[in-house]
Amino acid sequence: MSVELEHIWSQVQAELAEAVDEPTYRLWLEPLRAQELAEGRLLLAAPPHACGWIRERFGRLLQTCAAAVLGPSVVVDVVEHSSPSSVKRTGGGRQAEPTHRPVQAEPELLGNPKLTFDQFVIGDSNRLAHAAALAVAEMPAQAYNPLFICGPPGVGKTHLLRSIATLLASHSPEMILRVSTGEAFTNEFVSALGDGGLETFKSRFRHVDVLLIDDVQFLERKTKTEEEFFHTFNWLHEVGSQVVLTSDRPPKDLQALEDRLRERFQAGLVADIQPPDLNTRLAILRKRAHHDGVELADELALNVIAERVTLNVRTLEGALIRVVAYSSLTGRALTAELACEVLDGLYPASRPKTRSLADIQLAACQQFGITPDELLSTSRAARVAWPRQVAMYLARELTSESLPAIGRHFGGRDHTTVLHAWKRTNERISNDAASRAAVHKLLGTLNNNES
Repeated sequence: MSVELEHIWSQVQAELAEAVDEPTYRLWLEPLRAQELAEGRLLLAAPPHACGWIRERFGRLLQTCAAAVLGPSVVVDVVEHSSPSSVKRTGGGRQAEPTHRPVQAEPELLGNPKLTFDQFVIGDSNRLAHAAALAVAEMPAQAYNPLFICGPPGVGKTHLLRSIATLLASHSPEMILRVSTGEAFTNEFVSALGDGGLETFKSRFRHVDVLLIDDVQFLERKTKTEEEFFHTFNWLHEVGSQVVLTSDRPPKDLQALEDRLRERFQAGLVADIQPPDLNTRLAILRKRAHHDGVELADELALNVIAERVTLNVRTLEGALIRVVAYSSLTGRALTAELACEVLDGLYPASRPKTRSLADIQLAACQQFGITPDELLSTSRAARVAWPRQVAMYLARELTSESLPAIGRHFGGRDHTTVLHAWKRTNERISNDAASRAAVHKLLGTLNNNES
């Protein structure tokens, strides 16, 4: 790069850095190199596996930033880096073939059009895992390597794994991918040992740019398979290939695996996924209903399903399919009433939580270390007044008793006293973390004491 071109490119880079956030710039735009500027055309070189994706996603931005430095007539073109250092080396010293290679995957792992990033519903329970998976798909081996996604069954681990494979297959077709499962890896390894095809097996899993393994916990207590996977993992790590793994438990809980494997799994990013909360469950149902063209006579039908089915996404979607099928087969409109009827047997509605004033008073006395007589007394000492206010606050929040009724149960107090206690407590828990923690602790005690 000439001195003049280097100076121009540094100015364009400054424009780019201002236009996007730091992680995006670092992952995508910083690796670009200015190769040539001639006849109003700026030629930029990108890593081969990311060239097409950068051109598609950032082409307009590159054009705008270059125009800010060189004028509106400049044309920006992004091409693959052609220097020897850009040719990826893989196992055995071989060089990656320049021709496009098909994705190497188990057919069932790529065939579901619903398992893409576009169809994945993001919530608080999966936000980190989704962001990490997308970063890996956009810039393999440069973001998080290895990426270990863990969580209970049915929460979206396989969805993210397949989404990575689908995005890479679409935008980086020159990359060699292999998508498999812990069980398939084990079965292929055992078969290779039996028929003398071990070298072929090694080639299938080591001569790749990206390896994605679902349900890696299946390797537990399989000593020879663990040994082989250990060497495969090391090989891929040494040559700079991306590894993505999923499991129903975090690495530290895979106690039946060898320590050296667990250590390697934890060397990258461990992103866990938890069961979805109510809002996320509703969003999942709405997206699935829209995708499948489900006609809803009553939007509340989805609320019924989301409230009844809380375990995981797979069970949630299964409940929706059940309700839709019943509606279709009986010719009845898909309403909240129908959803309740269909789900009552499998997912009965939870009984409303009931707490008595006596329960609340007793729990408050136990937590704050005062006697029931002190709680109901006329004392205004801080050690008594605050527990009394908290108990009144929860009495109003958790029971159906009227303010006068609550006052009578707290030593014959007036309803305005109860209202003042509610307001005072609400103000304290809004502004003071310690007060908020005390109320939450008391509420937790009441929940745990329910029969």
